[in-house]
Amino acid sequence: MATFEGKLTAGEFVITAEVVPPVAASCQMLLDRAKPLDGLVDAINVTDAASARPAMSSLAAAALLAASGREPILQLTCRDRNRIAIVSDLLGAAAQGAHNLLILHGDDPKAGDMPDATPVHDFDSKTVMSVARDMRDEARLPSGRDLAEAPHFYIGCADAPFDVPDDWTPAGLSAKIAAGAQFAQTQFCFDLAIAERYFAALKRHGITDRLKFVVGIGPLLSAKQARFMDHNLFGVSIPPAIIERLDSASDQKAEGRAICAELIAGLKAIDGICGVHIMAPMQSSTAIAETIAMTGLR
Repeated sequence: MATFEGKLTAGEFVITAEVVPPVAASCQMLLDRAKPLDGLVDAINVTDAASARPAMSSLAAAALLAASGREPILQLTCRDRNRIAIVSDLLGAAAQGAHNLLILHGDDPKAGDMPDATPVHDFDSKTVMSVARDMRDEARLPSGRDLAEAPHFYIGCADAPFDVPDDWTPAGLSAKIAAGAQFAQTQFCFDLAIAERYFAALKRHGITDRLKFVVGIGPLLSAKQARFMDHNLFGVSIPPAIIERLDSASDQKAEGRAICAELIAGLKAIDGICGVHIMAPMQSSTAIAETIAMTGLR
């Protein structure tokens, strides 16, 4: 069976989706959340205490998905782990079949429901990428100790498309590539014009030849949600025409899915975009599944 990494390497347009692990000690609840995506996505992201709110650990969730025959993308933040825990979790992930990594900084604990929690950030995200790369390629730990068996990792980083100025250079992405990043999953991108300009700029700098981009998108629940995301989510810009279209729809939830399906078709046509990553805040995986079905891609 072709893997997420194999499909991106072969130039296939991939679809990934995000599943938030449950706030419960229940394997079945996690698998129930993943089930609507079967046959529709190439891999499933499991979040790592998103918004700094505890849930089932992303490592455990990724291992359970892998054991069920699904391909996970393990989100791993620097917020909650020192370097000992990071290395241990990387080894544990690989041993349980979780080979795809999305290395993240992590949301500030002050934004979560345990605001007094102490963030760790012993390593930053680029350092974790380089650690995972060296464990894979050199069978070596950061301490210099050798590994008895090297793990296999496909290393991902985060990105956010935006309207770049003429003199912009992709220094941040270049540093992530140098650290070992092989693919990027992005923040929501609802503006096709911005996406076209952004990926044209990346192409001019040779970035799209070195990094596979899976662009974030999702079905909007309502015009109210769209306005909130536009005003409050870092790196998210939702064109007024989309908000107006939602406002005028008799069924805003259905219209949000139709808009998402149309945007996926538009993103697929942009040179440098290798896939889409579908997120559906405040909605179930069924919303993602129904949106994918509307695209005709699966």
